[in-house]
Amino acid sequence: MKRLFPIAAALAIALAAGTAHAQSYPSKPITLVVPFGPGSGTDLIARIIAQRLSTAVNQSVIVENKAGANGTLAANFVARAEPDGYTLFMSTNTPHSAAPFLMKSISYDPAKDFVSLSRVGSFTQLLLVHPDIPAKSVQELIAHAKANPGKLSFASGNASSVLAGETLKRWAGLDMVHVPYKSAPPAVQDVLGGRVSMLFTDMATGWPMHQTGKLRGLATTRLKRSALVPELPTLDESGVKGFDMDSWAGLFAPARTPPAVVTRLNTELRKIIDDPEVKAKIAATGFEAFSSSAEELDAFVKEQLVKWSRMIKDAGIEPQ
Repeated sequence: MKRLFPIAAALAIALAAGTAHAQSYPSKPITLVVPFGPGSGTDLIARIIAQRLSTAVNQSVIVENKAGANGTLAANFVARAEPDGYTLFMSTNTPHSAAPFLMKSISYDPAKDFVSLSRVGSFTQLLLVHPDIPAKSVQELIAHAKANPGKLSFASGNASSVLAGETLKRWAGLDMVHVPYKSAPPAVQDVLGGRVSMLFTDMATGWPMHQTGKLRGLATTRLKRSALVPELPTLDESGVKGFDMDSWAGLFAPARTPPAVVTRLNTELRKIIDDPEVKAKIAATGFEAFSSSAEELDAFVKEQLVKWSRMIKDAGIEPQ
């Protein structure tokens, strides 16, 4: 029994320290890391949440953009950060579900190197083409691409847009060139400039282009039409049967973040995400907001790794 006493004492001290940390948390600004550039859909949503979280915890919440390498630069940064609740991660299916299968190696484990905080929601993508492309529908686009093999190109700003483009290529039997970007805004700019023919992108960056006619929207990627652009058919409706792609976002912290801090953050984040006013602001970006428990997000992450592995394999994408 005497030999066990130092261990028990050490555990008690550690528990007391963790409790004290949680009670004083947060006592300094929090950094919310976003894996894409400013102006992307993920960035816009992160800033809405950061502003509300700052008010809720009475500390500044600073959004820091770390774009590049399919979101893995940001993911690795957060995974290696101090697990004290002061570095959070606004992740998506790109670094958390797709990167492990799009890249030959990554320096973090999506399931083990992070602790889940809450789901944020999900969104559909929009297929946009440059006005010079003589296609007013998906079937016309497919016909034009087949008549001009190797002459059309598609941009991507994240894993969802890579997978959507490659899936369309494979399922429709098209010969198109893939042009990757660090995030959606620069990809959209090059399609606007006519340097790239088309792209799949999130509603936040794509919808204004469709609304103003600067780019032509042809379809959305879910099985159900988007309430934001109900005039556009889905790819499934457009003849690409079974095409159904849903992207997601969630909030995480580094693994080993104190449980009491995780509980505090989950409580505050769920209040924010489920607030009707916040939901309305986020909905304006084409994103459907909803929260979850940490345990629900844990289970979801594991399910999505299986799903995205299968989709990437079905699209014929080889790890780079």
